[in-house]
Amino acid sequence: MARRYFGTDGVRGRVGDSPITPEFVMHLGYAAGKVLAKGGRGRPAVLLGKDTRISGYMLESALMAGFCAAGVDIHVTGPLPTPAIAYLTRALRLSAGVVLSASHNPFEDNGIKFFSADGNKLPDEIEEAIEALLGEPIVCVASERLGKAFRVEAAAGRYIEFCKSTFPFALDLKGLKLVVDCANGAAYHTAPHVFHELGAEVVSIGTAPNGVNINDGVGAVYPAAMAAAVQKAGADLGISLDGDADRLIMSDAAGRSYDGDELLYVLINDRLREGQVSGVAGTLMTNYAFEQAMARCGVPFERAKVGDRYVLELLQQRGWMFGGENSGHLLALDCHSTGDGTISALQILAAVVRSGKTLAELTSELTLLPQKMINVRVERGFDWQSHQGLAAASASAERELGRSGRILIRPSGTEPVLRVMVEAGTAEQASRLAQSIADSLQ
Repeated sequence: MARRYFGTDGVRGRVGDSPITPEFVMHLGYAAGKVLAKGGRGRPAVLLGKDTRISGYMLESALMAGFCAAGVDIHVTGPLPTPAIAYLTRALRLSAGVVLSASHNPFEDNGIKFFSADGNKLPDEIEEAIEALLGEPIVCVASERLGKAFRVEAAAGRYIEFCKSTFPFALDLKGLKLVVDCANGAAYHTAPHVFHELGAEVVSIGTAPNGVNINDGVGAVYPAAMAAAVQKAGADLGISLDGDADRLIMSDAAGRSYDGDELLYVLINDRLREGQVSGVAGTLMTNYAFEQAMARCGVPFERAKVGDRYVLELLQQRGWMFGGENSGHLLALDCHSTGDGTISALQILAAVVRSGKTLAELTSELTLLPQKMINVRVERGFDWQSHQGLAAASASAERELGRSGRILIRPSGTEPVLRVMVEAGTAEQASRLAQSIADSLQ
C-alpha cells in the first residue's frame, strides 16, 4: 500500500496545512486508537507527550478527542523528549506512545510520531492499517466505553533517573564543566538535571521555551551557539540537543564541534575496549572516512537509507547494537530502544572520563573527508538513472577519485530534487566534482 501521510518518522508538516490540522489529527487519533485496540489485552491506553511548540496545545487536544472516541485511554506527560516517551511507554506497559513534535524543524511545523509498546517505531503494517482507516468516518464507541485522560505524575523525574542509569556506576562527572543546549525544546527541564546530578557543573542555554523559539538559533541544528557558550564559560565540553532531544552534537573547550560520525567513532572505540561491538550501521550519508576507520578496527559496517528508523531496522536485522547518522542520531541499543541525545552524550562523556582524553584526542585517528552536496531541481518522476550525461560525469568523477572518496546521487523524498554528494581528499576536489556532475543535468 502506498503511504499518503506517514513518512520515515510519522506524519509531519506545516501547522494549519494538510495534514497538520485539528480535524485530521483528531481523525488520526481515532484511526490509531481503533487499530491499537485490536488484539490487545484489557483496555487499550497510550502515552502522549509533546515538545514545546505552541501548536502542541491545539494538536494535543485533537489527538485526545480522537483516541477517546475510539475507546482508548490517554496518559499525558506534557513536554518531554521523544525518547522519554519511548521509554515510559515500555515502562508503564502501555499499548503505544505518541509524540507531538517536528524534531529539528522550525516552530511553524509539527508532527505526530508513534512508538509501539516495546518502545520502537511502529511497524509498517500498523502504519498502513492506520492510514486505511483514515478514509472512514469517526464513529464513537458507546458512552460507557469512551476513553479517559490521566496526567502522568513525575514523568520527567522517572526519565531523568533512567538516563542516569545508563552511565557507568563507577564513574561520575565531577570536575567537568558542561554547557548544555536544549534548543528551547523538550529537554529544557530534563537534560541539565541529568548531568548536574551526575556531578558536573552545568551551564544551560536554550532552556527558556516560549512556544515559538524552539530550534531558533540554538540546538543541534545551530551548534555554533553551544560552541560559543563553551568558550565564554570556559567549559570543558558542550552538549547540544535538538527540539525533541533525539539528536546530539558536541563541542570541546576550543569550540570545535563534533558531528554524529565523530561521536559514533568515540562510542565504538570505547565499547571495543570491552569487546562489545559485533557491527555498526550508518547511512548513505555516513562519511567514507568512518567506514574506512571501522575497517581498520575490524568492525563490520553497513549502510542503511537516510533516517534513524532505517538504521534501527538494519541493527535489528543484523543483531547489532550500535549505529547512527552524521546529523547526530546515535543508537546504542544496549542503553535504549531508540536514539536519545541525552543518553548518547552520557556514553561519550563516559568514554572521556574513562580514557582521561579529550574529544580531539579520541578522534585524532579519524579525519573526515570534505563533503560537498548540491541539490539539483528536476521534474517530478525524472529518470535520473537513465540519464547518459549524468552517468558519464559520474563515471569520470569515480575514475578520478579511485578509492580516495565516493559519490552519492539520490532523489529527495520530499521535493523534486536530485541530491548530488561527493566526498574527496580536498574540499576543492569535492566541490569541483560535485559541480561537474550537477552541470551534466542542465
